[in-house]
Amino acid sequence: MTADGRLVAAVRARDVDAVWEVLAAGADPNACDADGPPLLWVAVNGFDHEVAGVLVDHGADPDRPLPDGTTPLLRAVDLGSSALVGAVLGKDPALRLPADAREHLLALARAWYETGTEEELRRRTGAVGPAERVWVTEQYADVEQVSLGGLTVRAGHGAVLTGLEWRFRVLTPVDELVARAVRHREPGHVGQQAVRFVLGERRSRETWSALTAHHRHPDPAHRRFLAAFLCDTPLLGMGHAVEYEAEETELLVAWASAEPDGGVLAEVLRALGGRECPEEEAVGLRRAAASVLAPSADRTPEVADALAALLDVDDRPVRLEATYGLAPRAWEARNPPEGT
Repeated sequence: MTADGRLVAAVRARDVDAVWEVLAAGADPNACDADGPPLLWVAVNGFDHEVAGVLVDHGADPDRPLPDGTTPLLRAVDLGSSALVGAVLGKDPALRLPADAREHLLALARAWYETGTEEELRRRTGAVGPAERVWVTEQYADVEQVSLGGLTVRAGHGAVLTGLEWRFRVLTPVDELVARAVRHREPGHVGQQAVRFVLGERRSRETWSALTAHHRHPDPAHRRFLAAFLCDTPLLGMGHAVEYEAEETELLVAWASAEPDGGVLAEVLRALGGRECPEEEAVGLRRAAASVLAPSADRTPEVADALAALLDVDDRPVRLEATYGLAPRAWEARNPPEGT
């Protein structure tokens, strides 16, 4: 079998190691499958971001025109896979791609995002039955895969749009990015993860001020997103962790003293956990936290963990408040409603 033949077999088998080996041995990264399309298109169409990335790294052309008028990169954007787009985008896309091509990619991702995955599939296929949905993991994030009318895409077009804007050097307003993030309530959703990454890379004072202003947003989802972001930045080594550490700590202390939502407060306290805080402020925070968390109707593990942490503090009223808050949760855990 020729080197290109072995490459075809490796791509079809989704064998990343074999693809690397055959390419290193001289196989053509722009080789075509036996049925005609380029192997990069085969990998893209199969949502195989790892193989697609290897092919592009070895010279496969993501901008190669296909018979249907698309390109592998355009197809990746259409499929809504952020991992796939990241693998196929290639080096220096803001310089490599002309302005009209960049705008076409952004418009495609934006149209999917604004229309909605299922709605766009119905528009394209005319299908009227129920869509099939399944959660899949791409790299370190979760996304829904939606199938309808013979087409399958992933509902990650918001993340694709966010990533493309960043790579194309488009500074999207912070409020718009946060709105994209909170559209998905799951912290591990690819839409939230993409926004966190971009905000972590944008280190200007203007970005930081616009982002932290969300601690006063009337929607708890916005406040929860900000608290989770501030909790993650030191762990991920993002620029905010160093450049604005003192200001962030001051913000979190004031925020924790006034936050009325138990679930959000639990995230704020988690963000404060690894930061230096004067003892007198810490005492006030613990008491304020106990008074909000104990009667909270929020039954998430984050609130329970925050209450449990208060059981160890050297402050009897706080410990009693925490015990009061944990008691009904413990009872509910031992006596679940019938049918659950």
